[in-house]
Amino acid sequence: MTTELTVLVVDDDFYVADLHRRQVEQLPGLRALPAVGTVAEVRRVLAERHVDLLLLDVHLPDGSGLDLLREVDVDAFVLSAASDATTVRRALRRGALGYLIKPFASGTLVDRLRAYQRYRNVLDERTAVDQEALERALRILHSGDAAKAASPSRSATEQAVLEQFGAEADADAADADTEVGAGAGAGAGAGAGAGVGPLELSAADVAARVGVSRATAQRYLAALAADGLVTMKLSYGTTGRPEHRYSRP
Repeated sequence: MTTELTVLVVDDDFYVADLHRRQVEQLPGLRALPAVGTVAEVRRVLAERHVDLLLLDVHLPDGSGLDLLREVDVDAFVLSAASDATTVRRALRRGALGYLIKPFASGTLVDRLRAYQRYRNVLDERTAVDQEALERALRILHSGDAAKAASPSRSATEQAVLEQFGAEADADAADADTEVGAGAGAGAGAGAGAGVGPLELSAADVAARVGVSRATAQRYLAALAADGLVTMKLSYGTTGRPEHRYSRP
């Protein structure tokens, strides 16, 4: 899924709300709306526009964030200083996808937001979901992004494939495309890194960059797509035969 996800921060502490909003804004693929601090403001925003994720405090001036959870049909993480087990269980029972107890380390929210992006990527609304995909999405959501991305079990080749979609790959996309065109034919590298938006690569592009066979690159790309770390779309060329192209979500 490559569409931008919209996040609404709900906290009556202006400083905390702005801090969390800025953490959302630093992540590609997420867009933070202006933060709000009351239940009434949340209802107003939801009535006016689509929101994908709420970052919701429990204690608000005009009501409880937990009561709000029961009436809105929106994904939510609860971010609260309330640490009693009853409140935590109630939040989860009412549909919260996660619960972060304040104060938490600065990178914790960023990790959870990245995991949420991957969770949404696996549970893409455009595709049917089987039990394996559901279990994978739940593991991603609850283990967080950092554990998967930094997993020592990730092979060197798989890591090298994933790195082709990083910031450093965007910077030298033009040079790499020239090499791909020379080594794998003009069709293999056509369009990689071209235009505005996320860097898109085919299995042939990745194979030429990493130095592996196309079949090997395709196998690793399929595994990364299954984990929600890259997205796949079909590109129809002049021959009419679709090509799988991959990018970071």
